[in-house]
Amino acid sequence: MPELPEVETVRRGLEPAMTGAVIARADVNRPDLRWPFPDAMAERLTGQRVERLRRRSKYILADLSSGETLLIHLGMSGRMMVSGDPLEQFVHDHPAPEKHDHVVFHMENGARITFNDPRRFGAMDLMQTATASEHKLLAVLGPEPLGNEFHQDHLIAAFKGKMTPVKSALLDQRIVAGLGNIYVCEALYRAKIRPTRKAGRISAARVAALVPIIRTVLAEAIEAGGSSLRDFRQADGELGYFQHSFDVYGREGAPCRTADCPGVIGRIVQSGRSSFFCAQCQR
Repeated sequence: MPELPEVETVRRGLEPAMTGAVIARADVNRPDLRWPFPDAMAERLTGQRVERLRRRSKYILADLSSGETLLIHLGMSGRMMVSGDPLEQFVHDHPAPEKHDHVVFHMENGARITFNDPRRFGAMDLMQTATASEHKLLAVLGPEPLGNEFHQDHLIAAFKGKMTPVKSALLDQRIVAGLGNIYVCEALYRAKIRPTRKAGRISAARVAALVPIIRTVLAEAIEAGGSSLRDFRQADGELGYFQHSFDVYGREGAPCRTADCPGVIGRIVQSGRSSFFCAQCQR
């Protein structure tokens, strides 16, 4: 599934066409995706101004003038494509409708935002903006890794006494929100920590050093437009390019990129997911 950088990239791509604009019409072309859509979703969206477009973990949140917030989850294959933007920030004319265009937002400014999801693992929901943080999908989330609440004291405390592998700990959305398999692999490589190390047995100094490393990896990925694996595209249809900078992810059998390291990148499976690392560098 798209991770934090991919979702943030999509949010930034949608912002010029949606923030401050009114949804002239919302077409909801099926009753559900991963879960049923909320009652009267099309009617509740139509005529509302998008006051703010934000992200929480891997969710896009559109705060509306009605006092409701639209939650959007891309799932495994969901894409949000912008076309016909009068601000001339996008180059696509309105495309012909496709089979998997499940939700379409026709904006008063002339833009069209299409949610296309062939596998239908995405989701949308509506909730009151004032209590959005209490939504069942958001209430369990830990701090944002790029926010002020994610700091060394938090991570040291979260890891204390934890006997699960450090990779599993970082993927726990209650500890830090939005991290996924790709960027945890990359961050652990830069920190020289083996993904199988027990989180509670890593020194406080090494745990503290993980915080800026995680921030840097995510910031670089956002700057590169995310990583295009399988179905991910940016809102303008372009591919993300951070995958060309992977140090370990997907590089099984390739030489380690650390200077003077004779190791090669290995792969193991942890909780059904591939972990890539250098056994020479990462301890």
